Amino acid sequence: MSVRVLPDFLINQIAAGEVVERPASVVKELVENALDAGADQIMIDVIDGGRTQITITDNGSGMSRDDLARAIKRHATSKLPDDDLLNINFMGFRGEALPSIASVSDMTIDTCNGMDENGWKINATTGEIMPSDWEAGTRIRVQNLFAKTPARLKFLRGDRAEMMSVLDVVKRLAMARADVGFVLNNKWRFQKDEDLMDRIVAVMGDDVQGRMLEIDAVSSSSNMKLTGFISEPTLRRASSVDQFLFVNGRPVKDKVLVGALRAAYMDVMHAREFPLCALYLTLPTNAVDVNVSPAKTDVHFLEPNHVRAFIVKTLRNRLSQTLMSPGVPSQPIANSGNNFARQSGYGGASNFRMENRTAPVKFDFGIKSDLNAVRDVLFPFMPNDNSRNADTQKSVIDDTVVIDLPLGRVVGQVGNKYIVAQKDDNMVIVDQHAAHERITYEKLRNNKMKTQPLLTPIVVNMRIEEVQAIVSIADDLRKSGLVVDAFGDGAIAIFEKPADWDLDWQNLLQAVADEVRVNGHSSQLNEKLHLKLANYACHHSVRAGQKLDMLQMDMLLRDIEQTERGGQCNHGRPVYKFIPMTEIDTWFERL
Repeated sequence: MSVRVLPDFLINQIAAGEVVERPASVVKELVENALDAGADQIMIDVIDGGRTQITITDNGSGMSRDDLARAIKRHATSKLPDDDLLNINFMGFRGEALPSIASVSDMTIDTCNGMDENGWKINATTGEIMPSDWEAGTRIRVQNLFAKTPARLKFLRGDRAEMMSVLDVVKRLAMARADVGFVLNNKWRFQKDEDLMDRIVAVMGDDVQGRMLEIDAVSSSSNMKLTGFISEPTLRRASSVDQFLFVNGRPVKDKVLVGALRAAYMDVMHAREFPLCALYLTLPTNAVDVNVSPAKTDVHFLEPNHVRAFIVKTLRNRLSQTLMSPGVPSQPIANSGNNFARQSGYGGASNFRMENRTAPVKFDFGIKSDLNAVRDVLFPFMPNDNSRNADTQKSVIDDTVVIDLPLGRVVGQVGNKYIVAQKDDNMVIVDQHAAHERITYEKLRNNKMKTQPLLTPIVVNMRIEEVQAIVSIADDLRKSGLVVDAFGDGAIAIFEKPADWDLDWQNLLQAVADEVRVNGHSSQLNEKLHLKLANYACHHSVRAGQKLDMLQMDMLLRDIEQTERGGQCNHGRPVYKFIPMTEIDTWFERL
């Protein structure tokens, strides 16, 4: 069979198959062009989910007659001034969008650059250009999408579903540019020059107000910067719908970024739940390749492991704040005057000083363990002194010299489940099990993992490419307590493993290898470790229904104040709630 050059119309339709998947793809390409043209107000109108008509109107720089004629030709662009594909500073740059869209629809363009005597209009199907009364910016109208390729038309979903896809695209572009105003179908409006937090509320919903944590970090070693907002762990969704990720201002759906986000929340959120975020990663253009796919939603990082490590560390540091309460700073509380903790050997920290104590006092939170290695890092409580009555306990607390009590003074216990305290003009309710579970988990996690050298290595047979994948992350596995190396070309040998870990190593290493081959990294082992520690912490912490005395409750509150990620348990449930007295007053009509 001889080789032939395809006709232009077929070339354009093939390109359209890559660039124009559905109406939302058309909206994305045309809005990105408007942004590149300097527009700060963009109107999008969609009829019948986009299959009948899509109109994009902007107040950008517009085009001259000659530029308009060239704009609908393949690979014609104004966005690569130095022809350097490794230095891309525009949303679009391929020069395929307009001719590709025109090949599968009826498209007309009205434009004016403000310098010509009049505007211009082009019929993209015929190429005919004529004068127009259009005064400024550009309007692109796309009608009868896929009418010229009916086979593609039948794969479109219903109008409502297509409209939701368009809305998702507009939201992502609106999050990328809070300085630009967007209007979709005169129904969804995002105001120009909005504060980023206001834009986040407009896009994600009112429930995020006051529940997002600001991110602002710089990596001096690799010239990366990460800014934006992430949700507090108790604010989550059932899907990733409200995860907005950007690289150099470009909305992306990148596996490195998604994996880093998941790893950062691993200790504070259930694996089947998703945090909310608007994260903006900025790095040198030569450190990321955005020319990966025609849709431009995928990117390749020059050093993906460095990017991932930077993001995980930044987010984990932000999530490790000890307290999220009204008027309380996010940094750990000073540990001054902590004589009681030092004397008693109690693992937590306390911000009060016990006077006239001559011997350490310890309390029993019901923790019992046969694993001495683990017990060493849990509360070393001893049984209560039954001779000390409640009045004595109360007097000891009353004599306390208070430095700062972010969770307030203990008032009592409700249902042997919740600790009630008062902080300024707030009532504080603390879930005693969730609080102790977080404390216990952090103690275990921060304790150096004990490993077990093996006299006889465990040999796991694998394919050559899987062996190579495991060996490539051997250093990361070592940090998790697993020492491995290649055992010939077709096997991995485990020489050292975490103590007391008896797992299905074949399936675990298989899963690790698969994840490395897809993503370049693996979180499988860390997730196993997290689940093991979380389950242990859950089963060896104060239970709901367990009665505590005043000192036990007070010590628990003082310790959770000093614990990283103390605002939620290992499953993402809240540890405490602040209820303003003004809100309680409204319950009893004290207005």
